[in-house]
Amino acid sequence: MNAQQIRSAYLAFFEERAHAVVKRAPLVLKGDPTTLFTGSGMQPMIPYLLGEPHPKGKRIVNSQTCLRAQDIDDIGDNRHTTFFEMLGNWSMGDYFKKQQIEWMWEFLSEVVELDMSKVYVTCYIGDERYGIPKDVEAAEVWESLYEKAGLSHGQADIGSEQDGYERGINEGERIFYYDGSKNWWSRNGGPETTPVGDPCGPDSEMFYDFGIEHDPSFGEHCHPNCDCGRFMEIGNNVFMAYQKVDEGRFEPLEKPNIDHGSGLERIAAAKLGDPDVFKISLMWPIIQKLEEMSKKSYNDNLESMRVISDHLRAATFLAVDGCEPSNKEQGYVMRRLLRRAIRFANELGVNKEFFEEIVPVVANLYVEDFPEVAEQRDKIIATLLKEEKAFTRTLAKGMRHLLRFVDGGLTGRELFTLHDTYGFPVELSVEIAKRQGIELADDWKDVFDASMREQRERSQTAAKGTFKGGLEGGTMAHRRLHTANHLMYAALKKVVGEHVTQRGSNITAERLRFDFNNEEKVTREQLDLVERMVNEWIDADLPVSYKEYPTDEAFRLGAIGAFGDRYGETVKVYQMGEGENRASFEICGGPHVDHTGQLSQNDDGTPNGKRFRITKEESSSAGVRRVKAVLV
Repeated sequence: MNAQQIRSAYLAFFEERAHAVVKRAPLVLKGDPTTLFTGSGMQPMIPYLLGEPHPKGKRIVNSQTCLRAQDIDDIGDNRHTTFFEMLGNWSMGDYFKKQQIEWMWEFLSEVVELDMSKVYVTCYIGDERYGIPKDVEAAEVWESLYEKAGLSHGQADIGSEQDGYERGINEGERIFYYDGSKNWWSRNGGPETTPVGDPCGPDSEMFYDFGIEHDPSFGEHCHPNCDCGRFMEIGNNVFMAYQKVDEGRFEPLEKPNIDHGSGLERIAAAKLGDPDVFKISLMWPIIQKLEEMSKKSYNDNLESMRVISDHLRAATFLAVDGCEPSNKEQGYVMRRLLRRAIRFANELGVNKEFFEEIVPVVANLYVEDFPEVAEQRDKIIATLLKEEKAFTRTLAKGMRHLLRFVDGGLTGRELFTLHDTYGFPVELSVEIAKRQGIELADDWKDVFDASMREQRERSQTAAKGTFKGGLEGGTMAHRRLHTANHLMYAALKKVVGEHVTQRGSNITAERLRFDFNNEEKVTREQLDLVERMVNEWIDADLPVSYKEYPTDEAFRLGAIGAFGDRYGETVKVYQMGEGENRASFEICGGPHVDHTGQLSQNDDGTPNGKRFRITKEESSSAGVRRVKAVLV
C-alpha cells in the first residue's frame, strides 16, 4: 500500500464503523488566536471534545493537513517535516480505550499488514500530585492483543526520556510507561503546562522498530522515545478524560473522548520498511523531479532535496488555504519556506527559476484526494511563482553583499542591513553564513534585536496617534471615511471576488487607503462598479450598528476581518443595513457613523452632495493591490 491507499483505507475502515468522514480544516484557522497554523488533527475539534455537539455525530474521522513552523530548522533528517497529514478518528463521549486500541491493532495488522512484532507501545505512568492514576487499563488491552498474536508483551516502567537512555529495553518488553512529558496529551505539554480550560488526558503511543543500530550519541541505551532513528512514532491514542480547571487541579470529563492521530507519512514509511519518509509516494516523485533537474542523486544531496520537497508541499497547501507570502505572521512563515527552498535549490546547482516545474508535481499528488487542490491549481502555481521571481532577484543581490564578509565576519548591524535592505530574514542570513564559513560576532543577536527595536520606534513615532485599523484620528471626517472603507471592502468582495481580504488600511481626514490581495490589476470597469455600489448604499441611508459575538460564532455568521488579525474570545461586529439589504458585516473596533447617509452630509445633517470616488489603484507588493478613495 502506498500513502494515498493508506489514507483511503483508513477513512473507509472507520466509516464502516459508523464514523462520519469530514473535510480537513484549513491550515489557517479563523478565530483561533492561540496558534498560527493547524498543528494537529485535534485542534479544530476542541469545542466538540469539550461537549459541544458535532453536527456529524459522535464518531468522526478525517485526514487533517498540519503544519508545524517550529520544525523548520529540523528539516533535513529522514523523518521531520513541517507539513504532514494526520489520520484522525474521534469519539465524542461514545467508545473509549478498549475499542480504540483494538481497532488500531486491527487496522495496522490486517489492513496495512504491518509486521506487529516491530510495533511497541507506551502508556502513562500516572502522577500522584494531580491524583491521576497509572494507565494500567490501556496497557492490559495491548497486552492481550500481543498475547493473542503470539508476541512478547512484557511491561516496564521508564519514567522520563532521560531515564529511558539510562535504562534501555530488556528482552521481551513491549509496553513501556512514561511520565507526562511523553504520555500526556494537551496542546502544551504535560499536566503542569496544560492550559487551564483545555481537555487533556493520558495517551498511548505506537512506535515502529526499523531495526537500525542505536547511535550512542543520543544516549547510552535505546528505547521507544529515543531520537536515534531506530524507533519512529506512527500514532497516538489520546484518552481525553480530563479538563484542567485550575492550576494543579484536573476534573474528569463527564463523557470522556477519544482523540486519535496517526502520521500518514510515517505509517507509509513503516509499510515500506524504510525510516526515510521522503521515499514514500507523497514525497518521492518530488525528489525524482529534483534529481532530474539537478542531474544529482538524492543520496548525495539528502538535506537539500528534503528541505525543498518538504517546504514546497507546505507552501502549496498554504496557498490552497488562502495564505500569501508577506512579512507578517502566516505569510512570513510561507515566505521563509519558499526562500529556503530557493536557497537550497541554488546549492543543488538549480539556479534558474524552478517552481514552475516542481509545484505542479506537488499539486498532482493531491488533486484526486483533496478537490480544492485541483480547483486552485493555477492560482497556487501563480502565487508561488510570483514570490520565486521576486526573491531570485533579491537572493542574487543579497548573496553578493553577504559574501563580502567572508574574511571579516558579520555583525548584528550588518545582519539588520541584509534584513532591512535586501529582504533577507535573519535566520536565512545566519544559516548561509554558517554554511559559507562566515564568522558571526558574539553579540550579533543583541545588536540585531536592538536595531529592530529602533526601527519599530521610528515607525511608531511616524504613526503617532493612529488607532487600530489605520485611523489617524477620530473626527467625523475620519468616521465617514472609515465607514466608506467598510462599504468598499464589501463591494470589492462582490466585484473582484470573495478571495479579497484586507491586508492593511490607513485613513486620514482627507482620504482612505486600502490594501488587499489580488493577483491582477483591478480594471477601471470594476472600480466604477465598486464606486456605484458604495454610492447606492450611501443613498439608501443604511443603519449602522454593532454587536459583540463569540469569535467562532461571528465567523459562522459570515463576518469578515483583516488577514492576520488575531482575535480574543469575543469580537465587535459592525453591520450596515439589515436582512437582504445588509451591505457590510465586519469585525472592527470602530469608530463609524450612525447611518450611511451621513457620508454625504455636513456635520449638522444637511446634504452636501459628496460622492464616493476611487482616485487610484496600484500595486502595493507582490500579490497585493492598493486603492485610494475620497468623498468629494
